[in-house]
Amino acid sequence: RGKYQGMMAAVMALAMIGGPLVGGTITDNWGWRWAFYINLPLGAIALAAVGAVLHLPKKRAKAGIDYLGVALLTVGITAVVLVTTWGGTEYAWTSARIMELIGLGVASLVGFVFWQTRAAEPVVPLHIFRSRNFTLMSVIGFITGFVMFGATLFLPLYQQAVQGASATNSGLLLLPMLGAMLVTSMVAGRVTTDTGRYKVFPVLGSALMIVGLYLLSTMDTGTSRFTSGVFMAVVGLGMGCLMQITMLVAQNSVEMKDMGVASSTTTLFRTLGSSFGVAIMGALFNHRVQDVMAEKAGSLGSKVTEQSAQLDAASLAKLPEAAREAYQHAVSSGTHSAFLLGAVIAVLSLAAAVFVKEVPLKGAGPQKDGTDDGAPAPVAVTEPV
Repeated sequence: RGKYQGMMAAVMALAMIGGPLVGGTITDNWGWRWAFYINLPLGAIALAAVGAVLHLPKKRAKAGIDYLGVALLTVGITAVVLVTTWGGTEYAWTSARIMELIGLGVASLVGFVFWQTRAAEPVVPLHIFRSRNFTLMSVIGFITGFVMFGATLFLPLYQQAVQGASATNSGLLLLPMLGAMLVTSMVAGRVTTDTGRYKVFPVLGSALMIVGLYLLSTMDTGTSRFTSGVFMAVVGLGMGCLMQITMLVAQNSVEMKDMGVASSTTTLFRTLGSSFGVAIMGALFNHRVQDVMAEKAGSLGSKVTEQSAQLDAASLAKLPEAAREAYQHAVSSGTHSAFLLGAVIAVLSLAAAVFVKEVPLKGAGPQKDGTDDGAPAPVAVTEPV
Protein backbone atom coordinates (compact mmCIF):
# COMPACT_ATOMS: atom_id res chain seq x y z
CA ARG A 1 0.00 0.00 0.00
CA GLY A 2 2.87 2.38 0.76
CA LYS A 3 4.26 1.98 -2.75
CA TYR A 4 0.84 2.49 -4.34
CA GLN A 5 0.11 5.55 -2.23
CA GLY A 6 3.50 6.97 -3.19
CA MET A 7 2.72 6.39 -6.87
CA MET A 8 -0.66 8.09 -6.49
CA ALA A 9 0.99 11.05 -4.77
CA ALA A 10 3.54 11.23 -7.59
CA VAL A 11 0.79 11.31 -10.21
CA MET A 12 -1.00 14.01 -8.23
CA ALA A 13 2.21 16.03 -7.98
CA LEU A 14 2.81 15.57 -11.72
CA ALA A 15 -0.69 16.89 -12.41
CA MET A 16 0.01 19.83 -10.11
CA ILE A 17 3.13 20.58 -12.15
CA GLY A 18 1.28 20.43 -15.46
CA GLY A 19 -1.83 22.20 -14.20
CA PRO A 20 -0.31 25.62 -13.44
CA LEU A 21 1.79 25.47 -16.60
CA VAL A 22 -1.14 24.63 -18.89
CA GLY A 23 -3.44 26.96 -16.96
CA GLY A 24 -0.97 29.82 -17.28
CA THR A 25 -0.61 29.23 -21.02
CA ILE A 26 -4.38 29.17 -21.47
CA THR A 27 -4.80 32.33 -19.37
CA ASP A 28 -2.14 34.21 -21.35
CA ASN A 29 -3.62 33.25 -24.72
CA TRP A 30 -7.36 32.64 -24.29
CA GLY A 31 -8.33 34.23 -20.98
CA TRP A 32 -8.87 32.84 -17.48
CA ARG A 33 -12.37 31.48 -18.18
CA TRP A 34 -10.91 28.83 -20.48
CA ALA A 35 -8.91 27.45 -17.53
CA PHE A 36 -12.31 26.26 -16.27
CA TYR A 37 -13.83 25.33 -19.63
CA ILE A 38 -10.93 22.97 -20.40
CA ASN A 39 -11.96 20.77 -17.48
CA LEU A 40 -15.21 19.76 -19.21
CA PRO A 41 -13.61 17.59 -21.94
CA LEU A 42 -10.94 16.38 -19.50
CA GLY A 43 -13.65 15.31 -17.07
CA ALA A 44 -15.52 13.51 -19.85
CA ILE A 45 -12.34 11.64 -20.86
CA ALA A 46 -11.67 10.64 -17.23
CA LEU A 47 -15.25 9.43 -16.81
CA ALA A 48 -15.04 7.34 -19.98
CA ALA A 49 -11.68 5.88 -18.92
CA VAL A 50 -13.02 4.88 -15.49
CA GLY A 51 -16.03 3.22 -17.06
CA ALA A 52 -13.88 1.32 -19.55
CA VAL A 53 -10.96 0.10 -17.46
CA LEU A 54 -12.06 0.06 -13.81
CA HIS A 55 -13.54 -3.34 -13.03
CA LEU A 56 -14.49 -3.88 -9.41
CA PRO A 57 -16.04 -6.99 -7.86
CA LYS A 58 -19.80 -6.68 -7.72
CA LYS A 59 -21.26 -6.97 -4.26
CA ARG A 60 -24.89 -6.26 -3.59
CA ALA A 61 -25.60 -4.70 -0.23
CA LYS A 62 -28.30 -2.50 1.19
CA ALA A 63 -26.84 0.77 2.42
CA GLY A 64 -28.65 3.84 3.64
CA ILE A 65 -27.63 7.43 3.04
CA ASP A 66 -27.40 9.77 5.99
CA TYR A 67 -29.16 12.69 4.30
CA LEU A 68 -29.54 14.69 7.51
CA GLY A 69 -25.85 14.24 8.37
CA VAL A 70 -24.82 15.35 4.88
CA ALA A 71 -27.08 18.41 5.08
CA LEU A 72 -25.86 19.47 8.54
CA LEU A 73 -22.20 19.02 7.59
CA THR A 74 -22.64 20.95 4.34
CA VAL A 75 -24.42 23.86 6.00
CA GLY A 76 -21.89 24.00 8.85
CA ILE A 77 -18.82 23.94 6.61
CA THR A 78 -20.31 26.47 4.17
CA ALA A 79 -21.16 28.88 6.99
CA VAL A 80 -17.69 28.69 8.55
CA VAL A 81 -15.93 29.16 5.20
CA LEU A 82 -18.13 32.20 4.45
CA VAL A 83 -17.23 33.66 7.85
CA THR A 84 -13.51 33.34 7.13
CA THR A 85 -13.98 34.70 3.60
CA TRP A 86 -16.30 37.64 4.30
CA GLY A 87 -15.20 38.57 7.82
CA GLY A 88 -13.24 41.81 7.85
CA THR A 89 -13.62 42.32 4.08
CA GLU A 90 -17.19 42.20 2.80
CA TYR A 91 -18.65 42.60 6.30
CA ALA A 92 -17.31 43.76 9.65
CA TRP A 93 -16.51 40.95 12.10
CA THR A 94 -19.19 42.27 14.45
CA SER A 95 -21.84 42.72 11.75
CA ALA A 96 -25.19 40.93 11.94
CA ARG A 97 -24.43 38.85 8.82
CA ILE A 98 -21.18 37.45 10.27
CA MET A 99 -22.82 36.76 13.64
CA GLU A 100 -25.68 34.94 11.89
CA LEU A 101 -23.23 32.80 9.93
CA ILE A 102 -21.23 31.97 13.07
CA GLY A 103 -24.40 30.94 14.88
CA LEU A 104 -25.58 28.87 11.91
CA GLY A 105 -22.20 27.17 11.52
CA VAL A 106 -21.81 26.29 15.20
CA ALA A 107 -25.39 25.03 15.49
CA SER A 108 -25.07 22.90 12.33
CA LEU A 109 -21.75 21.34 13.33
CA VAL A 110 -22.90 20.61 16.89
CA GLY A 111 -26.07 19.11 15.46
CA PHE A 112 -23.99 17.05 13.03
CA VAL A 113 -21.84 15.57 15.81
CA PHE A 114 -24.91 14.78 17.89
CA TRP A 115 -26.69 13.17 14.95
CA GLN A 116 -23.68 11.00 14.09
CA THR A 117 -24.12 9.27 17.46
CA ARG A 118 -27.73 8.46 16.57
CA ALA A 119 -27.66 7.74 12.81
CA ALA A 120 -27.93 4.10 11.69
CA GLU A 121 -25.25 4.62 8.99
CA PRO A 122 -23.47 7.89 9.83
CA VAL A 123 -21.47 9.88 7.32
CA VAL A 124 -18.54 9.96 9.74
CA PRO A 125 -18.65 7.17 12.35
CA LEU A 126 -17.22 8.83 15.44
CA HIS A 127 -15.68 5.61 16.75
CA ILE A 128 -12.85 5.86 14.23
CA PHE A 129 -11.54 8.87 16.17
CA ARG A 130 -10.81 6.58 19.11
CA SER A 131 -7.64 5.71 17.23
CA ARG A 132 -4.96 8.21 18.22
CA ASN A 133 -3.10 7.82 14.95
CA PHE A 134 -6.23 8.36 12.88
CA THR A 135 -7.11 11.53 14.77
CA LEU A 136 -3.56 12.85 14.46
CA MET A 137 -3.46 12.07 10.72
CA SER A 138 -6.72 13.95 10.27
CA VAL A 139 -5.16 16.99 11.96
CA ILE A 140 -1.97 16.71 9.89
CA GLY A 141 -3.98 16.24 6.69
CA PHE A 142 -6.03 19.36 7.48
CA ILE A 143 -2.88 21.41 8.00
CA THR A 144 -1.23 19.99 4.87
CA GLY A 145 -4.25 21.04 2.79
CA PHE A 146 -4.24 24.45 4.50
CA VAL A 147 -0.61 25.07 3.62
CA MET A 148 -0.45 23.41 0.19
CA PHE A 149 -3.32 25.26 -1.43
CA GLY A 150 -2.40 28.52 0.25
CA ALA A 151 1.12 28.25 -1.15
CA THR A 152 0.00 27.34 -4.66
CA LEU A 153 -2.41 30.32 -4.63
CA PHE A 154 -0.09 33.07 -3.39
CA LEU A 155 3.20 32.06 -4.95
CA PRO A 156 2.00 32.77 -8.52
CA LEU A 157 0.59 36.12 -7.33
CA TYR A 158 3.98 37.05 -5.88
CA GLN A 159 5.82 35.85 -8.99
CA GLN A 160 3.60 37.82 -11.36
CA ALA A 161 3.24 41.04 -9.36
CA VAL A 162 6.71 41.28 -7.80
CA GLN A 163 9.04 39.22 -9.97
CA GLY A 164 7.37 40.17 -13.26
CA ALA A 165 6.56 36.65 -14.46
CA SER A 166 3.76 35.94 -16.91
CA ALA A 167 0.97 33.54 -16.00
CA THR A 168 2.72 30.82 -18.03
CA ASN A 169 6.11 31.46 -16.46
CA SER A 170 4.65 31.53 -12.96
CA GLY A 171 3.52 27.95 -13.57
CA LEU A 172 7.07 26.99 -14.55
CA LEU A 173 8.48 28.77 -11.50
CA LEU A 174 6.48 26.42 -9.26
CA LEU A 175 8.49 23.45 -10.55
CA PRO A 176 10.98 23.43 -7.65
CA MET A 177 8.19 22.95 -5.11
CA LEU A 178 6.13 20.49 -7.13
CA GLY A 179 9.16 18.54 -8.36
CA ALA A 180 10.47 18.13 -4.81
CA MET A 181 7.00 17.03 -3.75
CA LEU A 182 6.92 14.39 -6.50
CA VAL A 183 10.32 12.93 -5.59
CA THR A 184 9.79 12.77 -1.84
CA SER A 185 6.29 11.31 -2.12
CA MET A 186 7.67 8.40 -4.16
CA VAL A 187 10.63 7.91 -1.82
CA ALA A 188 8.39 8.01 1.25
CA GLY A 189 6.06 5.40 -0.23
CA ARG A 190 8.94 3.12 -1.22
CA VAL A 191 10.68 3.34 2.15
CA THR A 192 7.44 2.78 4.05
CA THR A 193 6.68 -0.30 1.97
CA ASP A 194 10.16 -1.74 2.48
CA THR A 195 10.40 -1.10 6.22
CA GLY A 196 6.82 -0.81 7.47
CA ARG A 197 7.90 2.30 9.38
CA TYR A 198 6.54 5.76 8.72
CA LYS A 199 6.72 8.07 11.77
CA VAL A 200 9.86 9.79 10.52
CA PHE A 201 8.00 11.18 7.50
CA PRO A 202 5.27 13.19 9.32
CA VAL A 203 7.88 14.57 11.71
CA LEU A 204 10.44 15.42 9.02
CA GLY A 205 7.77 16.69 6.61
CA SER A 206 6.22 19.01 9.20
CA ALA A 207 9.64 20.39 10.19
CA LEU A 208 10.59 21.06 6.56
CA MET A 209 7.22 22.68 5.94
CA ILE A 210 7.74 25.06 8.87
CA VAL A 211 11.23 26.01 7.70
CA GLY A 212 10.15 26.43 4.07
CA LEU A 213 7.13 28.59 4.90
CA TYR A 214 9.22 30.78 7.17
CA LEU A 215 11.77 31.21 4.36
CA LEU A 216 8.97 32.14 1.95
CA SER A 217 7.74 34.73 4.44
CA THR A 218 11.13 36.49 4.21
CA MET A 219 10.75 37.20 0.47
CA ASP A 220 10.54 40.86 -0.54
CA THR A 221 10.71 42.92 -3.72
CA GLY A 222 14.43 42.15 -4.10
CA THR A 223 14.26 38.36 -3.79
CA SER A 224 15.62 36.58 -6.87
CA ARG A 225 13.80 33.77 -8.66
CA PHE A 226 16.58 31.34 -7.75
CA THR A 227 16.26 32.14 -4.06
CA SER A 228 12.47 31.82 -4.08
CA GLY A 229 12.87 28.53 -5.99
CA VAL A 230 15.10 27.12 -3.23
CA PHE A 231 12.56 28.19 -0.61
CA MET A 232 9.75 26.54 -2.58
CA ALA A 233 11.76 23.31 -2.89
CA VAL A 234 12.03 23.11 0.91
CA VAL A 235 8.25 23.43 1.23
CA GLY A 236 7.80 20.81 -1.50
CA LEU A 237 10.07 18.36 0.30
CA GLY A 238 7.95 18.74 3.42
CA MET A 239 4.61 18.36 1.67
CA GLY A 240 5.87 15.33 -0.26
CA CYS A 241 6.58 13.58 3.05
CA LEU A 242 3.02 14.22 4.19
CA MET A 243 0.67 14.00 1.20
CA GLN A 244 -0.01 10.28 1.00
CA ILE A 245 1.58 9.15 4.27
CA THR A 246 -1.34 10.73 6.11
CA MET A 247 -3.77 8.61 4.11
CA LEU A 248 -1.66 5.49 4.52
CA VAL A 249 -1.37 5.80 8.31
CA ALA A 250 -5.07 6.62 8.63
CA GLN A 251 -5.98 3.45 6.74
CA ASN A 252 -3.55 1.44 8.85
CA SER A 253 -5.18 2.73 12.05
CA VAL A 254 -8.69 1.35 11.55
CA GLU A 255 -10.29 -2.01 10.99
CA MET A 256 -10.83 -3.26 7.47
CA LYS A 257 -14.58 -2.57 7.58
CA ASP A 258 -13.86 1.11 8.33
CA MET A 259 -11.10 1.60 5.74
CA GLY A 260 -13.40 3.21 3.18
CA VAL A 261 -14.87 5.75 5.57
CA ALA A 262 -11.41 6.39 7.04
CA SER A 263 -10.10 7.24 3.56
CA SER A 264 -13.02 9.54 2.80
CA THR A 265 -12.80 11.25 6.18
CA THR A 266 -9.07 11.88 5.76
CA THR A 267 -9.73 13.34 2.32
CA LEU A 268 -12.52 15.48 3.81
CA PHE A 269 -10.16 16.95 6.41
CA ARG A 270 -7.55 17.74 3.76
CA THR A 271 -10.20 19.39 1.58
CA LEU A 272 -11.48 21.39 4.53
CA GLY A 273 -7.93 22.47 5.25
CA SER A 274 -7.52 23.71 1.71
CA SER A 275 -10.78 25.66 1.90
CA PHE A 276 -9.86 27.26 5.20
CA GLY A 277 -6.31 27.91 4.05
CA VAL A 278 -7.39 29.76 0.92
CA ALA A 279 -10.06 31.70 2.84
CA ILE A 280 -8.02 32.68 5.91
CA MET A 281 -4.71 33.31 4.15
CA GLY A 282 -6.62 35.14 1.42
CA ALA A 283 -8.38 37.41 3.92
CA LEU A 284 -5.06 38.18 5.63
CA PHE A 285 -3.36 38.82 2.27
CA ASN A 286 -6.12 41.14 1.04
CA HIS A 287 -6.21 43.11 4.27
CA ARG A 288 -2.45 43.59 4.29
CA VAL A 289 -2.29 44.60 0.62
CA GLN A 290 -5.03 47.20 1.07
CA ASP A 291 -3.33 48.65 4.15
CA VAL A 292 0.06 48.96 2.46
CA MET A 293 -1.45 50.43 -0.71
CA ALA A 294 -3.27 53.07 1.33
CA GLU A 295 -0.05 53.80 3.22
CA LYS A 296 2.25 54.07 0.20
CA ALA A 297 -0.07 55.35 -2.55
CA GLY A 298 -2.72 57.25 -0.60
CA SER A 299 -6.20 57.56 -2.06
CA LEU A 300 -5.04 56.15 -5.41
CA GLY A 301 -3.80 53.00 -3.68
CA SER A 302 -7.08 52.57 -1.85
CA LYS A 303 -9.01 53.02 -5.08
CA VAL A 304 -6.86 50.49 -6.96
CA THR A 305 -7.48 47.71 -4.42
CA GLU A 306 -11.02 48.72 -3.49
CA GLN A 307 -12.63 45.87 -5.45
CA SER A 308 -9.85 43.30 -5.21
CA ALA A 309 -6.33 43.10 -3.79
CA GLN A 310 -5.34 40.65 -6.54
CA LEU A 311 -4.66 42.43 -9.84
CA ASP A 312 -4.09 40.65 -13.13
CA ALA A 313 -1.22 41.51 -15.47
CA ALA A 314 -3.34 43.81 -17.64
CA SER A 315 -4.59 45.83 -14.66
CA LEU A 316 -1.10 46.05 -13.20
CA ALA A 317 0.34 47.35 -16.49
CA LYS A 318 -2.17 50.22 -16.53
CA LEU A 319 -1.07 51.56 -13.16
CA PRO A 320 1.24 54.58 -12.87
CA GLU A 321 4.83 53.72 -11.99
CA ALA A 322 4.50 54.89 -8.38
CA ALA A 323 1.29 52.90 -7.85
CA ARG A 324 2.85 49.83 -9.47
CA GLU A 325 5.84 49.96 -7.13
CA ALA A 326 3.52 50.44 -4.17
CA TYR A 327 1.52 47.39 -5.27
CA GLN A 328 4.69 45.28 -5.50
CA HIS A 329 5.57 46.23 -1.92
CA ALA A 330 1.97 45.53 -0.88
CA VAL A 331 1.96 42.05 -2.43
CA SER A 332 5.33 41.29 -0.85
CA SER A 333 3.94 42.34 2.53
CA GLY A 334 0.74 40.34 1.97
CA THR A 335 2.58 37.14 1.09
CA HIS A 336 4.86 37.67 4.09
CA SER A 337 1.83 37.67 6.40
CA ALA A 338 0.18 34.73 4.65
CA PHE A 339 3.27 32.49 4.68
CA LEU A 340 4.14 33.44 8.26
CA LEU A 341 0.65 32.37 9.29
CA GLY A 342 1.19 29.11 7.39
CA ALA A 343 4.43 28.49 9.28
CA VAL A 344 2.68 29.02 12.62
CA ILE A 345 -0.13 26.64 11.62
CA ALA A 346 2.44 24.06 10.48
CA VAL A 347 3.87 23.99 14.02
CA LEU A 348 0.62 22.25 15.02
CA SER A 349 1.36 19.58 12.41
CA LEU A 350 4.79 18.96 13.94
CA ALA A 351 3.28 18.74 17.41
CA ALA A 352 0.73 16.19 16.18
CA ALA A 353 3.42 14.17 14.33
CA VAL A 354 5.51 13.82 17.49
CA PHE A 355 2.65 11.97 19.18
CA VAL A 356 2.08 9.50 16.33
CA LYS A 357 2.45 5.94 17.58
CA GLU A 358 4.71 3.80 15.39
CA VAL A 359 2.46 0.88 14.50
CA PRO A 360 4.17 -1.18 11.75
CA LEU A 361 2.37 -1.01 8.43
CA LYS A 362 0.43 -4.21 7.86
CA GLY A 363 1.80 -6.31 5.02
CA ALA A 364 4.92 -4.15 4.68
CA GLY A 365 8.56 -4.77 5.54
CA PRO A 366 10.79 -7.64 4.53
CA GLN A 367 8.97 -10.93 3.93
CA LYS A 368 9.87 -13.86 6.13
CA ASP A 369 10.91 -17.16 4.58
CA GLY A 370 7.95 -19.13 3.37
CA THR A 371 5.65 -16.14 3.37
CA ASP A 372 3.34 -15.94 0.40
CA ASP A 373 3.81 -12.53 -1.21
CA GLY A 374 0.33 -12.75 -2.65
CA ALA A 375 -1.36 -13.35 0.69
CA PRO A 376 -3.66 -10.63 1.87
CA ALA A 377 -2.38 -8.30 4.54
CA PRO A 378 -3.69 -8.79 8.06
CA VAL A 379 -6.45 -6.55 9.27
CA ALA A 380 -5.20 -3.39 10.91
CA VAL A 381 -5.51 -3.20 14.66
CA THR A 382 -6.95 0.00 16.02
CA GLU A 383 -4.91 1.44 18.84
CA PRO A 384 -6.77 3.41 21.52
CA VAL A 385 -6.19 7.09 22.14
